[in-house]
Amino acid sequence: MTTAGAVETVFRMESARIIAGVTRIVRDVGIAEELAQDALVAALEQWPVSGIPDRPGAWLMATARHRAVDLVRRRETYARKLAEVGRTLEDAPPPAEPADPDDIDDDLLRLVFTACHPVLSTDARIALTLRLVGGLTTQEIARAFLASEPTVAQRVVRAKRTLAKAGVPFEVPYGADREQRLASVLEVIYLIFNEGYAATAGDDLLRPALCEDALRLARQLAALMPDEPEAHGLAALLEFQASRTATRTGPDGEPVLLADQNRSRWNRLLIRRGVEALGRAGTGPYSLQAAIAGCHAAAVRYEDTDWTAIATLYGRLVRLLPSPVVELNRAVAVSMAEGPAAALPLVDALAGEPALRSYHLLPSVRGDLLERLGRGAEARAEFEKAASLTRNARERELLLGRAAALPEFSP
Repeated sequence: MTTAGAVETVFRMESARIIAGVTRIVRDVGIAEELAQDALVAALEQWPVSGIPDRPGAWLMATARHRAVDLVRRRETYARKLAEVGRTLEDAPPPAEPADPDDIDDDLLRLVFTACHPVLSTDARIALTLRLVGGLTTQEIARAFLASEPTVAQRVVRAKRTLAKAGVPFEVPYGADREQRLASVLEVIYLIFNEGYAATAGDDLLRPALCEDALRLARQLAALMPDEPEAHGLAALLEFQASRTATRTGPDGEPVLLADQNRSRWNRLLIRRGVEALGRAGTGPYSLQAAIAGCHAAAVRYEDTDWTAIATLYGRLVRLLPSPVVELNRAVAVSMAEGPAAALPLVDALAGEPALRSYHLLPSVRGDLLERLGRGAEARAEFEKAASLTRNARERELLLGRAAALPEFSP
């Protein structure tokens, strides 16, 4: 890997922590992101000459914080001149943190709650947090939202300006304010994990750092809010999903389907943690998804999966949270419980959904159903269509491989 490639990789992994650490100083997430980018530019200039430091993440953090303190010095010096104090600022340490016993000493979690302030629309909160905490590009966020890139870019820019104008504090809130922001915080953590669990773009199916950050945030959120069932529901869901991470790709990074995964390699500790969290969960959307993931975790073999229970849970979920994506997942469960013929009409009914127009899993699922029904040529066309829609290289290879194994024309 080139030095430039190493810089970009490290920055991708550390950007959220750097932005969070700098926001503690400058109290403005937009400025913090700019200072983090300045540190990236400095690394691109210096590391090819001086070499990659032993602790590259710490180097980037120190550089960004240094620039942040310099900025605070300049601001306060200017303010003092305006006030005619008559002296300049010799040292500008970071502002003291509020000594609130109900707060959490975790800058990443503070960054999530700050970006999810109610002064922003729900879409803006999620987009901004995915950008700052998840380190996702505008393109990746657009895929997660099933929205256009210009729309997401405008949301992020407007959100940073709105937070700065409103003077939103960098803190984990408590009381009614915390409850108000919880739904967006849960959704943000969920989407960050999903992007790490099945990357929308790039050469790799998984981005483990995102999964780890999301899981850590979910655990901390559940600890922060022990009486909130959905916080435990989300934690349970992510524990179950993370337990399968090591088996989702093969030796060369190729995707491994659920039916082909080596379940003996599933992480039993994470499954136990998922079961424990599920015991404290409720009946909300994340709790229902956790129950579905728990059904998969309980099956020693793929053939032992209780697809009838999963289909029932998806039925409850779609009533609680109407969504074409949930409907598609329910159709998959129905196909396993009742056969592909029962599920194909459910999938075909989703063909006109605007939100699924460029969603590669719709033709992928349809192709799987058609293949199981013996309609190979039609299935091939669906897999090829799905391959053309995905931006993940590994998924594209898998879909094209499935298409190539089927006849091009009907007999």
